[in-house]
Amino acid sequence: MCLGIPGQILNVRDEGLFTRTGQVSFGGIVKQINLSYTPEAEAGDYVIVHVGFAITMIDAQEARRVFEYLEQINELEDIQS
Repeated sequence: MCLGIPGQILNVRDEGLFTRTGQVSFGGIVKQINLSYTPEAEAGDYVIVHVGFAITMIDAQEARRVFEYLEQINELEDIQS
């Protein structure tokens, strides 16, 4: 099953069309993510990430709720690996 994971954008680097990236934190794990599909997203915003691409924005409350669900089913450990 494929799953989109929420993360908070720490910074954005915009070098033109299809080269918008940023560092995104997933509960403390930071990864470089393509932000081309979410051009309105900025540092501090939360996004849903699937296979290295931010596919949509969500609010902070929804992101926390998803992390709580993942912790309940012990999936957060798999993400951090």
